[in-house]
Amino acid sequence: MLKFIKHNFDGIDGVEIYPIISLVLFFTVFVTMIVFVYKLPKRNIDEISQLPLDNDNNKELTHE
Repeated sequence: MLKFIKHNFDGIDGVEIYPIISLVLFFTVFVTMIVFVYKLPKRNIDEISQLPLDNDNNKELTHE
């Protein structure tokens, strides 16, 4: 199947740059998210982790 796709891209000049751009973009987003998570204060992480268990918010969302 790859030869069918590769054949279509043979006529495009500079097509070999797109996989490199995609890889750089992926790693940039991935590393940015890792840095963001490590810099997030522990207090915020604890608060966010308790949200599904918080009963006060669940009372507001229930339709009785």
